[in-house]
Amino acid sequence: MHLSALLDFDVVPFDTDDAVSVLIDITAPEREADTERPPATLQIVLDRSGSMGGGRLAGAVTALVGLVDRLAPTDNFGLVSFDTQAVVEVPTGPLTDKEAVRRRIRGLAPGGGTDLSSGLLRGIQEARRAGGDRGATLLLISDGHANHGVTDHDLLRQVTADAYGHGVATTTLGYGLGYDEALLGAVADGGAGSALFAEDPDTAGGLIAQEAEYLLAKSAQAASLRVPPGPHVKAVSVVGEMPSTRLPDGALMVELGDFFSGETRRLLLRVEVPGLASLGTVTVTTLDVTYVDPATMTTYTASLPITVNVVPGDEARDRSPRPEVRTEEALQRAQTAKREASEALRRGDRKSAAEILDRARDRLSRPSSAPGAASAELSAQAEELGRMSAMARTDDASRTSKSLYSSQSGYSRKRGRHQPQSGPEAPGTGAESPEAPEARSEPTKARPKAQEPGPKAQEPGPEAQEPGPEAREAGPEAGSGPPKTGPQTPGAESESPKAGPEAPGAGSEAPPRTGGGIRGQQTGGDLSRPDLRPPLSHPRRTPPEEPRQES
Repeated sequence: MHLSALLDFDVVPFDTDDAVSVLIDITAPEREADTERPPATLQIVLDRSGSMGGGRLAGAVTALVGLVDRLAPTDNFGLVSFDTQAVVEVPTGPLTDKEAVRRRIRGLAPGGGTDLSSGLLRGIQEARRAGGDRGATLLLISDGHANHGVTDHDLLRQVTADAYGHGVATTTLGYGLGYDEALLGAVADGGAGSALFAEDPDTAGGLIAQEAEYLLAKSAQAASLRVPPGPHVKAVSVVGEMPSTRLPDGALMVELGDFFSGETRRLLLRVEVPGLASLGTVTVTTLDVTYVDPATMTTYTASLPITVNVVPGDEARDRSPRPEVRTEEALQRAQTAKREASEALRRGDRKSAAEILDRARDRLSRPSSAPGAASAELSAQAEELGRMSAMARTDDASRTSKSLYSSQSGYSRKRGRHQPQSGPEAPGTGAESPEAPEARSEPTKARPKAQEPGPKAQEPGPEAQEPGPEAREAGPEAGSGPPKTGPQTPGAESESPKAGPEAPGAGSEAPPRTGGGIRGQQTGGDLSRPDLRPPLSHPRRTPPEEPRQES
């Protein structure tokens, strides 16, 4: 796993409370094209209530039959259907008899009401039974409002969050215009998955096939980002709509879910820093990303110290924010505007929804010094907001609300995602990693029981770190997701990292202005000895050439 971080300000004023925004890019390992894909477990939970009659159920059946054809005989597949009760149509297990599974799927018929919770719970049970330590992906497909069983959004979110803690990631597909997007969104948020929207059978079939491609190209699962508390952090939060939780020890946890081969995700954190009483380079916190290699079930943790340079107040007054970070902040704020507009439409307030979207569009349309690719993305998002604003005024309110919710959910959770290559053995195309030392993953020791969320990361010490700090990768004392054991991943090691100013950066606008070991873009490598975290290097006051921090 490759981490990099770009700060809007890499200098903070001496003995003064301040805040910095940290733009994080996380790139999953590439899976070699000639390596054998490990067996996958896919659990389908399908609404067959009366409203699914006609083209909707027929379209889902067609897509699921194609999905069975796409999977290998060694993959686990299961199907639970539900109306007023849940039925296990296909017990989850290897696809040794695909024709029998196809016949069972084609025999589905619409029934009565919608007891979504029963179907979800039964599907989770099947997924956990068959997936075991390897985990599973659950896809919930529904076209209606839950009118039987548990309907409380927060409770259903807790159900899928608990399932995710035992290795089951949940994605939802809202079908048509009658479903409750807030409920399916809560289910997806808890399960660290996406909240998809399809108005017609063709779109639904395409999205089901797309999720299967992601599953088959997976190279990291049960990934989470943890930001521990410490003396140099007053508070830390996620900018935008990516869900996060606060652990009992005060750490911030963001469940990232599964990554396909080479996939890059982007997050933005806001870190409040207390007045620091010593000049020079200071490590304010350390980012820990824990994930599991699905091929070996080995758990890895990639760690990246985040440093700032403390300078006299008169020097800090001349600083200017990096455009790339501020551009990302504007893009994430736009996703919040989409969610707020969706909520307004569900209340029947078209005027407020359109005004929220207009304001967000105007903010994105202001002149910007963002780099070319970021500038193009600003324009694309501004265009989408303008289109959605027009829809909010005149189009079907339900369609617009669902489109907005799905758009912000996908953008927030899968920020930077690229479509994987077709084929079960093909690695994802992903985004190129920055030209910096690649991280080498370090496995944990085997653990026989499920790990609780919130790995206990080693706290950064008060000592300032050398520019280009070495990232540390080691097994956490506790991680999120299912129990993960196994030998060290073959080929996990890469070229030894380079430290200091030789590590090239990406996306920075200018080198730091002041002397000290300041780094806006931070980077590093790691070692590959199991369960060891090497001591950090001693501080050095030589200014680096590049401002990105990487791991």
